Amino acid sequence: MANIEIYYDSEGKTLSVWFDSPEKEHMAEETGEEVLLIKDTEGHVIGFERLNFELAEDQTIELHTVAV
Repeated sequence: MANIEIYYDSEGKTLSVWFDSPEKEHMAEETGEEVLLIKDTEGHVIGFERLNFELAEDQTIELHTVAV
């Protein structure tokens, strides 16, 4: 499995999460909930972007993993 990449743009107010390489982006599909599903040429979801996302000054983003 590829690495997961997380980008937070405080100016653009977006949080982007990639499950595959961002270079594979072919299209983005709006869900209507200020979320874009990012897809490759085969239509597989390779990431998502949350629009109008802001972290409060005392908030952080944490990553937790679970053993399967």
